[in-house]
Amino acid sequence: MRKKRLFIALFAMMLFLLTACGNTDNNQASKDNKENTKAEPSELIVATTTSTQDSGLLDVLIPMFEQENNVKVKTIAVGTGQALEMGTKGEADVMLVHAPKSEEEVVAAGDAINRKRVMYNDFVLVGPTGDPAGTNGQDIKDALKKIADSKAIFVSRGDDSGTHKKELSIWEAAGMKPEGDWYVSTGQGMGQTLQVTAEKKGYCLTDRATWLAQEKNLAGLKIVVEGGEDLKNIYHVMQVNPEKHDKVNSKDAEKFVNFMVAKKTQEVIENFGKKEYGQSLFISYTE
Repeated sequence: MRKKRLFIALFAMMLFLLTACGNTDNNQASKDNKENTKAEPSELIVATTTSTQDSGLLDVLIPMFEQENNVKVKTIAVGTGQALEMGTKGEADVMLVHAPKSEEEVVAAGDAINRKRVMYNDFVLVGPTGDPAGTNGQDIKDALKKIADSKAIFVSRGDDSGTHKKELSIWEAAGMKPEGDWYVSTGQGMGQTLQVTAEKKGYCLTDRATWLAQEKNLAGLKIVVEGGEDLKNIYHVMQVNPEKHDKVNSKDAEKFVNFMVAKKTQEVIENFGKKEYGQSLFISYTE
């Protein structure tokens, strides 16, 4: 009888140990599965300007945002006009652009919300090192008049970008409409337009960030006009209005807007370019 009870006790103990080990294995497997199973990242479409792309700024900021938010960002770098058009069609989730007047029109039409000022730099006029038109100085309107009068080559982006819009507004303010063989329109981004300018030994209006990033590849060009309120270049970020475009990723778009104006991001913007170029390519400029 004692042997029988001892056998039953030993059997029960073995059964308990096997069950405990099984539960431990299952719990560990469950834990491992949770750790190995990570949610698929959502996708965010950012329509922006070629200047933020060509300067290299997005190569720094986008990975930061993706890592912090488990979001895969698809960046479409075009002229500001095209970027804004993408927003009005609901083809992008968020826009990072630099044409304040046009941006305000998009917001007024109800296509964009949550518009916030992010940063600024300035536009500069670059031209041949010999400056044949004699533009040197700080008065951009006077410089454009001299270029037109001398029929020196002027290369325009001609792509409805923020830079193109700024250039046209300065021509208008100077009371002039540029036309003729001396006025060349590329229909390209800032980097390509600067390359054409160097090849043709002409003049061109560019944002400072792209100029600094590309300068080493632009032999024969230099900054001939800079400074002045007319040349300030302000960037805003804004999300596409989900009430008007219901297919946009409004959740991550709002996160991106907040990310761009966050203190940590602003510090990165403020320091971007200092080590390589000796000055910031963009200055933080939040409200």
